[in-house]
Amino acid sequence: MEKTVNQRAWFLVLPVLALVAFSAVVPLMTVVNYSVQDTFGNNQFFWAGLEWFRELLASDRMWDALGRQAAFSAIILAIEVPLGILVALNMPKRGFWASFCLVVMSLPLLIPWNVVGTIWQIFGRVDIGLLGYTLEVLGIPYNYTQDFFAAWATVVIMDVWHWTSLIALLAYAGLQSIPDAYYQAAKIDQASRWKIFRYIELPKMRGVLMIAILLRFMDSFMIYTEPFVVTGGGPGNSTTFLSIDLVKMALGQFDLGPAAAFSIMYFLVILLISWVFYTVMTNLDKAERV
Repeated sequence: MEKTVNQRAWFLVLPVLALVAFSAVVPLMTVVNYSVQDTFGNNQFFWAGLEWFRELLASDRMWDALGRQAAFSAIILAIEVPLGILVALNMPKRGFWASFCLVVMSLPLLIPWNVVGTIWQIFGRVDIGLLGYTLEVLGIPYNYTQDFFAAWATVVIMDVWHWTSLIALLAYAGLQSIPDAYYQAAKIDQASRWKIFRYIELPKMRGVLMIAILLRFMDSFMIYTEPFVVTGGGPGNSTTFLSIDLVKMALGQFDLGPAAAFSIMYFLVILLISWVFYTVMTNLDKAERV
């Protein structure tokens, strides 16, 4: 006897679909419309076709910003993922201190992005900031408004401070799902700490780590508020990432057509790389289970 499928549950999803259509699809179509047109103001538009896309693909400005963005995301992932796993492995599993550590680790995630940028902008200043003043007293040259390396170090450390907790908490959740019997069996077999991590803990964390890496990649690739507040994209264009360059083009220069084309290409790059990340990690997970 064939099982009857109840389709009435779709009616519960319709409000969500309507909300997504209103908040995402309609603005996206507006951006697509702007990307193939030009305007000289007064709400008058002229057909431009794919001109803005060809112009951006030949623009050194966009490729330079893309390179800086890719480098930033790669550095962030290379630091935050191992550091988050290390923190999770060393957190208490039960009792008062476990709850205390969870609360402390959650605090950076509760701070708004513009506040994080303001905190580090003040923290790094040589005249009133603790970090900047301390480095100056120690004779270490540090000025994130004038030095390329200092600006990058400040932005990277700020992001690590803000978001490593997310990876640590997700990895900790994966570790909490491991039964004590696994550790007892490993102790009986006299397994080393590395083997326990490799064959017991890492497989249990793989699912949440995949989510953490995807979240951190997408967020780091779209970062805007924190570096803009701290450095404004400077010194020069050294910290002008794709999002900052896009805002400068759209609001600073009011080039709506190129900015719309830029945003579509930006979106497609994030979508493509996220799909590649997801596909590779899913295939690795399947290979490990075989």
